[in-house]
Amino acid sequence: MSRLGSMGARLYRGEVSFDFVGKRKIFYGIAVLITVLAAVGLFKPGLHYGIEFSGGGVFTTPATSISASEGKTLTEKALQGEHEVIVQKLGTGGLRIQVSDVDAGNAEEIKNKVADGVDIAPDKVDPQVVGASWGEQISQKALTGLGIFMVLVVVYLAIAFEWRMAVAALAALVHDLTITIGVYALVGFEVTPGTVIGLLTILGYSLYDTVVVFDGLKETTRGITKQARWTYSEAANHSLNQTLVRSINTTVVALLPVGALLFIGGGLLGAGMLNDIALSLFVGLAAGAYSSIFLATPMVADLKERTPEMRALAKRVAARRAAEARGENVAGPRDAAEDDQPAGAAAGDHGDRDRASGKRR
Repeated sequence: MSRLGSMGARLYRGEVSFDFVGKRKIFYGIAVLITVLAAVGLFKPGLHYGIEFSGGGVFTTPATSISASEGKTLTEKALQGEHEVIVQKLGTGGLRIQVSDVDAGNAEEIKNKVADGVDIAPDKVDPQVVGASWGEQISQKALTGLGIFMVLVVVYLAIAFEWRMAVAALAALVHDLTITIGVYALVGFEVTPGTVIGLLTILGYSLYDTVVVFDGLKETTRGITKQARWTYSEAANHSLNQTLVRSINTTVVALLPVGALLFIGGGLLGAGMLNDIALSLFVGLAAGAYSSIFLATPMVADLKERTPEMRALAKRVAARRAAEARGENVAGPRDAAEDDQPAGAAAGDHGDRDRASGKRR
């Protein structure tokens, strides 16, 4: 068995445990700090919307020796600073020149100025014009789709699990979304339909990872109020440790091909929709892995510990441990079988160990 596999087995059996829930305030603080930094990027420098959202014109040139920065300077000079210009170097060697405030009436004039600025024949420049009204409709549809997705997530989790898990999952999704969009603003990539596709994809992936963790948590904490050895937070932490290696493996396997798209494919083939999708996927997958492990389950534990049932359980656990510290024998028939595992885990794991040792439950 590999070292990672051995660690996973030890985590599952409870021989090794990382206190994610107990140190949740530290992880909350890290998440808040990263989220605030990402949110600052939304205001300065802000998002750069592609023409699909803001409207404008895109002029694609054939292969040229002019770099993206030189093309931007030359185009701005040719347009006399009257339009916002974004220039990207394509994998074909050509330039993708995006110009704001372009419509069907002035598209030909702008194309000639752009061609003159980069010293390319106008008939070799490929123009594409998108109206502002069409871009506004696309923006509204993207926001509508995102809103519907969020509502369905909350409804599903509330039905499949409970409302506390739905709230925690929604907070994790907002965390992932804010960080991804903030990084987009800081890096300066355009927001295109590819970006929206990537965002919806990583939100779905983050939800999948969170559901896997919550499913294990639900199983582990089933019937937890019938014992007095584990609090809900301790059981939640044990459940999280059981699924930790699986979450890490899944995330790493997903990040490898996405990283190849972003750093190799985007670098070799040039900027475009490939980079837009890859960046949102890469940042979102990493943020989703963090939120599923360090935020979602600790938040559920926080919410559950405030219920009367879990407060009473915590008091019983504290009283039992105080009695054990005094040397009193307080183990009952059920608790004796749960010395190493919380309620739900004991039902499955101890049965296997008991059969292996010849014991009868």
